[in-house]
Amino acid sequence: MDVILEEKISQRKQVFREGIRDGFPIGLGYFAVSFSLGIAAHHAGLTAFQGFLASLLTNASAGEYAVFMLIAADAAYIEIAIVTLITNARYLLMSCALSQRFSSDTPFYHRLLVGFDITDEIFGITFSRSGKLNPFYSYGAMLASMPFWATGTALGIVAGNILPVRVVSALSVALYGMFLAVIIPPARKNRVIAGLVGVSFAVSFAVTHLPGIKEISSGNRTILLTLVLSAAAAIFFPVKGQEEESEHDA
Repeated sequence: MDVILEEKISQRKQVFREGIRDGFPIGLGYFAVSFSLGIAAHHAGLTAFQGFLASLLTNASAGEYAVFMLIAADAAYIEIAIVTLITNARYLLMSCALSQRFSSDTPFYHRLLVGFDITDEIFGITFSRSGKLNPFYSYGAMLASMPFWATGTALGIVAGNILPVRVVSALSVALYGMFLAVIIPPARKNRVIAGLVGVSFAVSFAVTHLPGIKEISSGNRTILLTLVLSAAAAIFFPVKGQEEESEHDA
């Protein structure tokens, strides 16, 4: 019995170290992105500790950016909560996908802890592993990456407090570069995505000037546009499953 326990502990330590190894490069990338988010948090009036805590508990670039913008606009709590849910909804799908890869005897608390920090990058390295997933791999990746994300946000706020206004404004441009880096690669591969991105930009610009709609708060406009545009995209441009693609190719 002791030998089996020792082997299990040894295996957990091994996959935990592998998670740290794979998560460390992700953490370095997180630091650069979250520093730009810290500038947005500075504009929203958050302190370095508040920004650190927000990133530690959220760890989602688009979700945090939307929340910081809503805080700056003095939005209601319900608006912030709904926008956070919508912008981070894809993580629900990732969680469902990962749950199928765990062994059936994996305790619920392990599943819950792993689900706490499912990001695009951690999901990618975790899901690409062969065989049943060991939660200690995710713990290692989380431990190596989460502090970078939270610390980067805090330092971005500190920089926003001490740097000249012109420099802070220049650093704010990095946020748009971050989103372009997210949008451009899939848009280049898929014309539908490229078209939808263009339509989203145009509609978002239009509703800020249309009578009746422009009076709606920015948070509610974001919620409304996200739901309408994503629903329209799902209806008119549904993603084909593997079986449908096979039949089409045949």
